[in-house]
Amino acid sequence: MPRFNTLVTLACLVLITGCAGPKYTVDDGSKVNEELLGHIRSYGAGENTLRPAIARSAALKDPDCDTQWELPFAVATSYGWDTADRIAWVRGLGVDERLTVVGITPASPLKLRDKIQRIGNYKNEDAEKMLAELAKQRDWGQAFSITLATGATVPITPFQVCRGYTRLTPPNAPTGQDYHWLMTLHPLQVANANLTDDEALWMVLWSQGVSEEGGLRMKAFHYGTKIAGAMYNIFTIATGIKGAALAADAAIKTAQTIAANAANDIIKKQLIDQATAFAAARMRDELASTAQKLTQQQVVGAMQQAAANRTSLSGVARVAATVFDRADTWAYTRLQKLGVNPLAGFALHQKLIEQGATANAMVFDPERMTSLSKLAESQGRADDVVALLQGLRPEDLQFALSDMPLASAPDTFSYDNPNDPAYTSQPFARGLIDGMLDMPMASAATP
Repeated sequence: MPRFNTLVTLACLVLITGCAGPKYTVDDGSKVNEELLGHIRSYGAGENTLRPAIARSAALKDPDCDTQWELPFAVATSYGWDTADRIAWVRGLGVDERLTVVGITPASPLKLRDKIQRIGNYKNEDAEKMLAELAKQRDWGQAFSITLATGATVPITPFQVCRGYTRLTPPNAPTGQDYHWLMTLHPLQVANANLTDDEALWMVLWSQGVSEEGGLRMKAFHYGTKIAGAMYNIFTIATGIKGAALAADAAIKTAQTIAANAANDIIKKQLIDQATAFAAARMRDELASTAQKLTQQQVVGAMQQAAANRTSLSGVARVAATVFDRADTWAYTRLQKLGVNPLAGFALHQKLIEQGATANAMVFDPERMTSLSKLAESQGRADDVVALLQGLRPEDLQFALSDMPLASAPDTFSYDNPNDPAYTSQPFARGLIDGMLDMPMASAATP
């Protein structure tokens, strides 16, 4: 009997131990969506490149900008995703349902793939609530502690930067983009460009420039939207929360519908012509096989695509697009203040064109190319710009564009049109970020 009692006790202990803690997703080798897996890896690579750039921007201590707090690491979570997709997160970045580190600064006390177990004295298996707590701690701007799954406790110190978070769109919506005074969401095609440190810094400073240069007019357009809890929602948009991912899908579909309805015949014709003259996939194959330089016609087509992309934006992002050229100047001048080559934006522009990636704000349209090249020329950098553009002179590109209708022409590009579809009642008519600001916390984790 004593032996029987011992066995029963041991069995109970095993059962209790087995139920003591939650089980997190592991990679069991099962089949996953390979396309999503690729996007998850691109997302991680991009976040890990942008996070050091965000920290570099803090060295500006710019007295002319509004400020916000940032962390020396970025996190993601698969909480709320389908089983197969959770496995993809583990396989791609080592991310499970817990807050997992996917990007770090050189000085970060956390390492890639670290799992956050506790934030200060707060612990919750609901990753959404953990994100809310992390956002709260960040925005206080005071040092706090994080306890990892290993049991180690490390101190975290937020740092201050200019307003305008720089983030990548969620992996399930890789082509998404949105521009807002609180944050810029860049599509994953930019992360796939194998960004240099200076190009990543250009992205960060440019995003801050959009906020600073366009904040007032964006707020004027953004009539009456509540921003209570905004910092929580801004934090969760690009962290893997399923609700945010679904929101991204909805916002992109809305934006596509608005763009299709609003595009005039000139823009539609441009898109058709450009699809013929500038097939992105085919051009990538040609460049890979022959290492040939882009022709002037290809570059002109790419810049027109960038103009069409800019004009297709809606809602708050459309307002932001009216100051993209000012954001270019903002980033250029602040790169100089940091002692960094201010032509990094030209280098990134060229790299993206060569990869056939023009559906983003990092590729200059004709208007922006003219404005920024004149600034560079005024500082004696004209020859350097030509070298970065593979021998093509900005003025020659402008001449070639002179007979083509620009998608950024004033008559088709205004932000104060009272008939703008962004004023409709569609949930994400003003964009993903604006839509997320109105999402209650409880809904964000709904699968």
